[in-house]
Amino acid sequence: MDPLSLGAIVAFSTILVLFSGISVAAGLLVVSAGFLIVFDGASSLNLMPEVFFGKLDNFALLSIPMFIIMGAAIASTRAGADLYEALERWLTRVPGGLVISNLGACALFSAMSGSSPATCAAIGKMGIPEMRKRGYPDSVAAGSIAAGGTLGILIPPSVTMIVYGIATETSIGRLFLAGVLPGLLLVALFMAWSIYSTARSSDGSALIPTSYSWAQRFEILPRVLPFLAIILGVLYAMYGGIATPSETAAVGALLCLVIAMVIYSMWSPVAIWAVLRDSTRESVMILFIIGAAGVFSYMLSSLFITQSIAEWIGGMDVNRWVLMGMINLFLLIAGFFLPPVAVILMAAPILLPIITTAGFDPIWFAVVLTINMEIGLISPPVGLNLYVINGIAPDIKLKTILVGSLPYVGCMVVAIILLCLFPGIATWLPDMIMGAEL
Repeated sequence: MDPLSLGAIVAFSTILVLFSGISVAAGLLVVSAGFLIVFDGASSLNLMPEVFFGKLDNFALLSIPMFIIMGAAIASTRAGADLYEALERWLTRVPGGLVISNLGACALFSAMSGSSPATCAAIGKMGIPEMRKRGYPDSVAAGSIAAGGTLGILIPPSVTMIVYGIATETSIGRLFLAGVLPGLLLVALFMAWSIYSTARSSDGSALIPTSYSWAQRFEILPRVLPFLAIILGVLYAMYGGIATPSETAAVGALLCLVIAMVIYSMWSPVAIWAVLRDSTRESVMILFIIGAAGVFSYMLSSLFITQSIAEWIGGMDVNRWVLMGMINLFLLIAGFFLPPVAVILMAAPILLPIITTAGFDPIWFAVVLTINMEIGLISPPVGLNLYVINGIAPDIKLKTILVGSLPYVGCMVVAIILLCLFPGIATWLPDMIMGAEL
């Protein structure tokens, strides 16, 4: 059978299997085993365990559970609430300061925790009731938190960037740096839209600031600054040549646990066990998907599907930006139905040779891919963040949350367009700090 036709059958079969409700990792293994047996014979299954564990035999993978523990320790405390309160007290005099506080808290907390649902839950529990009480429209209150929660997969340290780096054998340090300026760009776009929509939709009462004394502003800083110092310390250790990402992640995880114990009195063995248990579950899930995606990629390569797709696309007589538009459309649709880690592991090995042949920078492409995944987190039918917000504020209809989040999807599309026009937004910082790649 023609490899391209076979690839179409594999894609259709994979979608059907994943839509059946089976886990992503198990679904990828089932599809891989089925096609290997049919087209390569049962003996080809002998290599599956070696490929699976070989994909996990990577020192860089140690950073994933460490960063997850780091985020779980932060998420298990009142750090999110304190971060929100601190920003509210310091930004209260800024026009639209409350919505800016929420988005800023989302950006910082998501960077610390690396989890979009955890960010929505932590900041939303405090921010949504307060914004509604102050007269902000429900769509702005819910949509801003849902969108702000997506920033964690772009702003470093990002687990999805680690996964992309491992899948494409790209420098994780460069990927982290590449996410900084685009992350700040998204925060700025989110804030600009939120202030505009608030001023347009409200009667102005939402913009009336609450007065806080200087004592109240400084009072809360000792509870949030240590966590921010850890994030800055982790980044400095990586880019200062002091330690590898895995080593700095381990130290960061330990320090976050210690600070959670000291500042928030998390001394209970039950609470500590919950952090380690939840972190282990999430880490195993991600690592299982990584191993299964390795087997899936092996199957595609073994049946010459990957090579044929790359050759077919490379031979298309189309402008490279038309090609990039097609890739973005594919990523956007995939992100509607699958979690970011699964999309990256399945698509990145196939797309990498295509985008490099077309003359695109793989570091730049990682940022574009990640923003596409962010759109999926606030778009139906899956739209995980939408359901998290609905759980926090069940009296806000899901339709209202969706309508409120759509303008932020537009902000992300604008960010992608700006990245296409000015790729230096993603590549300038890595090149400046780590030197231009040859």
